[in-house]
Amino acid sequence: MQTLVDLNADAGESFGRWTLGADDQLIPLVNSVNIACGWHAGDPGTMHSTLRIARDAGASVGAHPGMPDLAGFGRRAIALSPQEAADACLYQFGALRGIADSFGVPVTHVKPHGALYGLTLRDESVADAVVDALANAAPETNIVLLAGHTAQRIAAKGYPVVREAFADLDYDDNGHIVIEPVPRAKSPQQCTEQAMSVLRGELVSMNGETVPVDADTICVHGDRPNAIEIAETIRARFDAEGVGTAPMATVLAKRG
Repeated sequence: MQTLVDLNADAGESFGRWTLGADDQLIPLVNSVNIACGWHAGDPGTMHSTLRIARDAGASVGAHPGMPDLAGFGRRAIALSPQEAADACLYQFGALRGIADSFGVPVTHVKPHGALYGLTLRDESVADAVVDALANAAPETNIVLLAGHTAQRIAAKGYPVVREAFADLDYDDNGHIVIEPVPRAKSPQQCTEQAMSVLRGELVSMNGETVPVDADTICVHGDRPNAIEIAETIRARFDAEGVGTAPMATVLAKRG
């Protein structure tokens, strides 16, 4: 069983006076945080406050660029060309990095959000354009992709890829995640068992099929109503099983 993994969370998804999630409670429970950059959620003030929480918690910071779709929370499909997708990621990465620089906090990774994440998995030309653009702009930055064929293909090209799995999402028989339009509370125990299955190298799809998985990081979504309880339960189980956690870059370095 894998004994070192990164635990990450999507956060910074409030907007103006509207609050989503409890970032101040969740971020100290994870190793890496993916901060919304203003297109699917977030705004400059929210980016600022989330960066401060991450800095104080010692969490590794990443950009979480999404579709230009505040009303749909970036979960609705929008047709983007490879160049448009690359430009969208660069624009949002730059926005977060500008604020992060004021804190002296490095932006160590980029993880596409929602429908944009799905687009990189379905369209190789989009994935290549996004990764090429980010590698040229910030070659030291890790790219987070769903563990599977796309992550393997991009990593084979020599790019720093972090393979991701999810504790709180269902999988189909092909190893693709099933996105909920509106996240509901989920059993912390069920999510924890799925996280442990990831460490053992396989999980069970929603149809009962065994899906192989090899991940460097496991995600918990900050917009899930009981995200705090899920993260706490996972961490307690990791501690009981002797599983260590560390930021993405450390996990990659240890795995070689």
